Amino acid sequence: MNFSEKIILENDSVLLRPLTSEDELSLSKIAFDADIWKYTVMRASDPIELKEFINSAIEDREKDLRYTFTIIDKSSDEIAGSTSYGNVSIKDKRLEIGWTWLGKKFMGTGLNKECKFLLLQYAFEHLKFERVEFKTDFLNNAARRALEKIGAKAEGILRSHTLMHDGRRRDTIYYSILADEWKSIKNLSL
Repeated sequence: MNFSEKIILENDSVLLRPLTSEDELSLSKIAFDADIWKYTVMRASDPIELKEFINSAIEDREKDLRYTFTIIDKSSDEIAGSTSYGNVSIKDKRLEIGWTWLGKKFMGTGLNKECKFLLLQYAFEHLKFERVEFKTDFLNNAARRALEKIGAKAEGILRSHTLMHDGRRRDTIYYSILADEWKSIKNLSL
């Protein structure tokens, strides 16, 4: 995976393009809601956190650690949130899709599913990876249902895995989709 490449993914519903510092104002219109960040390790719920999130995402891309996309809802032409590829292992042909968040008005619209489809398609069909991983807070039932709806298989729970911003110890549930599962998942999604 070439982190310096400008990766653009799109379909009729959504456009994914590299996150830039110019996205800060548009993201600020949707990010400053504490409920969005309840189950996430990272936060961008105020101007300082948002700037840190953007700077960190850009630095991580420059270091080949994480490739963060801005999500654009094509029906409204509005920035809807952000998602990333991370934990990339070229040798093992695997990566993680995560760090995903949407503004409240875009939740439950199907936009997240469209994003995941494009990211999975690129990972399996362009990068020729063998495995895509996801992880989420065990308590985040909406995210777990969404992952299961796209065909991801639960693999296990890492107990007391992550310290959350509110002091809670998060149990993290891992999911994956394998390359040989992608074709049937793709056909069900069409």
